[in-house]
Amino acid sequence: MSERLLDAAGRRRSPATLPGFHAGRAPRNKGMRYPADPPTVEEIVAVMRAAGETVHGRRLRGLIVVLWRAGLRISEALALAEADLDPRRGAVLVRRGKGGRRREVGMDDWAWEQLQPWLTARLQLPVGPLFCVITGPTRGRRWSIAAARAQLRDTAAAAGVRRALPHTSCATRTPSSSLTTTPPRPRPPHGSSTDPLPLRLHGQPTGIGHGWTLPRYVGLPTLY
Repeated sequence: MSERLLDAAGRRRSPATLPGFHAGRAPRNKGMRYPADPPTVEEIVAVMRAAGETVHGRRLRGLIVVLWRAGLRISEALALAEADLDPRRGAVLVRRGKGGRRREVGMDDWAWEQLQPWLTARLQLPVGPLFCVITGPTRGRRWSIAAARAQLRDTAAAAGVRRALPHTSCATRTPSSSLTTTPPRPRPPHGSSTDPLPLRLHGQPTGIGHGWTLPRYVGLPTLY
């Protein structure tokens, strides 16, 4: 029994780490409900403006746009490669989403406009993940989730926003009953040079992104 109270280094273990310590105790949050409290459009735009015009700011702004307008999880956004974007169709390909499933989601024209400055800066970096490390010996490699969240928190604090940004699970995933989705644009006929207009479905699940949709907001602001 005395051996169980000591860890590998011989230090005394807390009783809370022993099996059965919480047996028979109800969790403190039992029966409590935590409703979704996503950030408002004004708060998200304020953080995007606070990101600045540096290359690091453009990367963060591009990440926020993908999280917000495409409804991706932060792990899905940081796993994107440059080849997973199709601006002509307005499509973003998620190769391995929740449960290992592959899906394609759409982004509106405003989102692509805000992402373009980072796409231009990305051309100066080694080929690889869409959101990558910018400086140092790991330049061009995948940007870590911890580093992305840290920059999101710091930028939100600088913008005076005291809540989670759209890297949380509730901020961009809202049932499609009252929102608008922008699916990828259909591919033009073989040999055609025309680019069809995006199809917009109001309040209808499309199967794109497992029924999750983009927030309805008309007249998105100009950040530049």
